[in-house]
Amino acid sequence: MVIENPGFVTDRILLLGRKESCVYLLKGRREYVLLGGGAAFIVPDVNHQLKKFNIEEKKINRIVILHSHFDHCGIVPFFKKQWPWAKISASPRAKELLTKPEVVKNISSLNQLLLDEYGLEKLAGKMGIEFDRIHVDDVVKEGDVLVCDDLSMEVIDVPGHSSCSIAVYVPQEKAMFASDAGGIPFGDQIFTAANSNFDKYLESLQKMAGYDIRIYLAEHYGARTGDDGRHFLKKSMAAAKETRMVLEASYAKTKNIEMSTQEVTDWVLGWMPDGFMPREIISMVVRQMMRFIAGLN
Repeated sequence: MVIENPGFVTDRILLLGRKESCVYLLKGRREYVLLGGGAAFIVPDVNHQLKKFNIEEKKINRIVILHSHFDHCGIVPFFKKQWPWAKISASPRAKELLTKPEVVKNISSLNQLLLDEYGLEKLAGKMGIEFDRIHVDDVVKEGDVLVCDDLSMEVIDVPGHSSCSIAVYVPQEKAMFASDAGGIPFGDQIFTAANSNFDKYLESLQKMAGYDIRIYLAEHYGARTGDDGRHFLKKSMAAAKETRMVLEASYAKTKNIEMSTQEVTDWVLGWMPDGFMPREIISMVVRQMMRFIAGLN
């Protein structure tokens, strides 16, 4: 079963935001954790949904950033101001990146681009939605286990999509929160986002697939339960192998990174839903993968 709309995936997991960009509230008995950092344009939605679902915000004591790309940490500065007591957790590499002025500037400009795309620039100004900086309070890595009251969160290093990617597995729910490290689902299609290192991306898919997963939670286009959850990572591995073949075939033909980037971007946009991301951002992802194929990463 595919769950894209905001609401409870299970009694303990609440999907927030929009299908294009979503985060999850994990509910312990007496304390909560927000998993994922979303894109800035979902701040008004999340703000409204927390009230709609009667969430006691004082119970939210941690925000876990699964990687530091602009659309996965965009809501964090706003909600850190709302919840100053909440710890921000991320990988060592994510903390390093989020201290770099040039990275923060890039994250800010890309979030502003999407706010403009969604026609939210005026509302963002009124609400004070801006990306200035994130201070990571708590560095986490492979083997660490975080606690959400009666629930545990096992941290897994899953590089490949980015050098800073982690996933979180909650054994009590058999739930895998993988962000983009597991691929981006669009209906029956999965977009392979091996931006950083294609080989490590495949290794990370294999690692996560070794867990007993009943619920798979992506940060774009929602959650998968039942057979859709159990088999998602196997489908993602198949999609990654197909994508690599497409990239390699294009580069073998053109011997030109930019020409092949545009060719493969056209292929991707042919089946990707309209309005997910501007072409320039999809091209950026494809270009990074193409550089790896060409041996330049």
